[in-house]
Amino acid sequence: MSQKNELFAPFQLGPISLRNRFIRAGANEGMVLHGAPTKALVKHHRDMAAGGVGLTTVAYGAVAKVGRTLPNQVWMRREILPDLKALADAVHAEGGAISYQLTHGGSFVTSLKVNGPTMSASGGINKAGMMRGNLFQRAMTRADMDLVAQQFVNAAELCREAGFDAVEIHMGHGYLLNQFISPLSNKRKDDYGGTAAKRARFPAEVLRRVKDKVGRQMAVLAKINVADGVAGGATVDDAIVTARLLQEAGADLLVLSGGRNIESGWFMFGSNFDMDEMKKVLKGSWLTGLMMKLAQFGTPKVSFREMYFLEYSRRIRAAVDVPLGYLGGARSLANAEQAMAEGFDAVVMARPLIHDAQLVNKFARGEATASGCINCNRCVPYIYHPAGTMCVLNAPNDPALNRVRAAG
Repeated sequence: MSQKNELFAPFQLGPISLRNRFIRAGANEGMVLHGAPTKALVKHHRDMAAGGVGLTTVAYGAVAKVGRTLPNQVWMRREILPDLKALADAVHAEGGAISYQLTHGGSFVTSLKVNGPTMSASGGINKAGMMRGNLFQRAMTRADMDLVAQQFVNAAELCREAGFDAVEIHMGHGYLLNQFISPLSNKRKDDYGGTAAKRARFPAEVLRRVKDKVGRQMAVLAKINVADGVAGGATVDDAIVTARLLQEAGADLLVLSGGRNIESGWFMFGSNFDMDEMKKVLKGSWLTGLMMKLAQFGTPKVSFREMYFLEYSRRIRAAVDVPLGYLGGARSLANAEQAMAEGFDAVVMARPLIHDAQLVNKFARGEATASGCINCNRCVPYIYHPAGTMCVLNAPNDPALNRVRAAG
């Protein structure tokens, strides 16, 4: 079978079958009202499914109210079950499958005030939360770990009840589970700190508990960093250890991302942010704007290149047998075919699909060989916009859709 044919052939992902190997990556949409999905979020993911992706990932479903990093994020609770069902039904109606990315921010809470010290792998000053008054963080106890693990399980069960096909446990980018994996955050001296294996132990426990509960009906994915991309952070050797532990825990697929929101956003995106666009969107929100500006200090100048995580991801591919999703600068059909040829099991994209939700269909029909995304990163600030994430090269989103709950 040719690489192109393989890309568009059905793909068995754990207990579910996808129509092809293309996955829309989880990336904050900003399409939430009072902690619930909106009709804008339904339209966004329906468009992804109608555009041909095999699996679309709804970003950042906080497993607890205190697990949000932004006020316009979903937090998982029974009250929003009708809204979750509306999301799943819309995607299924277009022939696609749908996953929810489950997350807990831990100490990375940049836009909300949390009562008391935020939870993290280790205690101390909370640099990420300072601007919102979250000055301190505390090291999680075993009881905290049990509570949070159960919150992930509960959220996965809610998604299963709503008709979702998969869940993706977010273990990258500086959120709570990554705060255990990364030595930038984890200074523990017990069984959950020190070596790479000990640092990844709690995230692997979370995945195993979710897999044990819902894994017969749903695919259970995890998003991990190939590396943190900064001195003192997790390396690709650490990522290999994490991937092996998650394979043992039963992961159906690992999505290979990279970087941390605060320390190395440029590494995550493979290029720098457009700070002028950020200022335009955040006008009036001086605090968030100041935080973003501070985060740019010391940032290297990075020019975008296709397949920018390939060297790291190859090393993980050589070390594990678990299915892997390639993410990071796939912009063309040739890129996707290369990922298949190198042994990756799926191609995961966000910005090209935000630019053109029909991209996968165009690849399949021979109408396009590359994305029109120009890698400007001007879509990123729109997670803070009242109308939600969009590509600035396209017509604006309808803000009215973002003022009505999905099941409203």
